[in-house]
Amino acid sequence: MSAPVNHSALTLKVLAECSVTKARACQLSLPHSVVDTPVFMPVGTQGSLKGITPEQLENSGCQIMLGNTYHLGSNPGAELFDKVGGLHKFMGWKRNLLTDSGGFQMVSLVALSEVTEEGVRFSNPYDAKDMLLTPEKSIEIQNSIGADIIMQLDDVVSSTISGPRVEEAMGRSIRWLDRCIEAHKKTKTQNLFAIIQGGLDSRLRTICLNEMSKRNVPGFAIGGLSGGEDKNDFWKMVTLSTDFLPKHKPRYLMGVGFPVDLVVCSALGCDMFDCVYPTRTARFGTALIPTGKLDLKKKGCAEDFRPIDENCSCSTCRQFTRAYLHTIVTKETVASILLTIHNIQYQVFFCRLTVIDTCGFYLFLGTRGGNINIIIII
Repeated sequence: MSAPVNHSALTLKVLAECSVTKARACQLSLPHSVVDTPVFMPVGTQGSLKGITPEQLENSGCQIMLGNTYHLGSNPGAELFDKVGGLHKFMGWKRNLLTDSGGFQMVSLVALSEVTEEGVRFSNPYDAKDMLLTPEKSIEIQNSIGADIIMQLDDVVSSTISGPRVEEAMGRSIRWLDRCIEAHKKTKTQNLFAIIQGGLDSRLRTICLNEMSKRNVPGFAIGGLSGGEDKNDFWKMVTLSTDFLPKHKPRYLMGVGFPVDLVVCSALGCDMFDCVYPTRTARFGTALIPTGKLDLKKKGCAEDFRPIDENCSCSTCRQFTRAYLHTIVTKETVASILLTIHNIQYQVFFCRLTVIDTCGFYLFLGTRGGNINIIIII
C-alpha cells in the first residue's frame, strides 16, 4: 500500500545518524508517497521498467523510479503528457517519479550531440531530425511529464577526462541551473534538484558546491562520476560533496548501483541512488545474492533446487528454483522477467539495509596513504 499523500512538495526528516560514518536513515516525503532512504531507484528510461509491469514493480517495494527526459520528450513527447495528465497516469504508476534532465545523453550520445551555451543539440535517433535541448526546454518537458523530482540540465562530461573542458562544464552547469530555476513553473508539485559537477578535481567541485548551495533548491545531486574512474578517486569526490551539502536536504548520487558503492556511499552520506545494473544483469541471466552474483547459466545450477536466495521474499524466490531458471535463462522472455523481479527487490532492500542502525553490521571508514579504506564486520 502506498504511503499517505504529502501536500507539500518535499520534506526530509532525518530519523537516525551513524555515530561512526556519515550514514543516515531518513523519510523523504514527496507528492505521491513517502520514500525511506537510503533508497535505490530503478531506471525506467522510457516510462517502463524493462520486463515488468508497474504493479510488479510496486510489489517489489520500489517507492520511486526514474524516467528520462530526453527519450520521453522525443517519444511520445510533451504534448501527449499534457493531454493525459502526466507520466503517472500514462503508465499507471501510483508512487514517485524522478526524471533525469537529458544531460547524461551528452556522454552516452556524444557522437550525436553538440554543446553550446544555448543548450545541447542532438541528432534525434528516432527520426534523425535535430533536437535542441536547452535548460528551459528540459524543464518544460519535465513539467509536462510531472515527476515528483526533476533535474536541472547540466553540462556533463566523462569522469575520465581532465583539463579545460571539465571547468567549462562546471561553470556552465551553474549558469544553466539559474535558467532552470527561472523556467520551473510547478514548484508546488515538483522538486528541482541541482547537480554538482567538477569531475575529479576537488577545487572545481568545491567551487560548484559553494555556488549551487546558494540556490534555494529542494535537493542536490552529485553528478559526473561513476564513469570508469578509480574507485578511490570516485569516493573522494563523494565525501567532499556530502561534507559540504546541507544536511536538511536530500543528496542523490547519480548513476550508482553496484552493491559495494551503495554501502560505501551510504556511509559517506548519500541518500539516493539509481542505476540500470540490476535490470541489465537480469537480462544476461545473472541474479544478485548476498555473496555477490549468481550466474544461472552455469551447469552448477542445473540440479540446484534451492531458490535464488532462501531469505528473499520476492515472487521469483517463492515459486522457482535455480534449476528451473537455469533451463530458461537467455532463452525464454519470462526468465528476464523473473530475474528482474528478484534483482529489483533485492537491490531495493539491500540499499535500505546499508544503514548501520537497521542492518546489524558495522562499517568503518579510515584513510591510509590518502585512500579510503573499508572494513565491514557482519
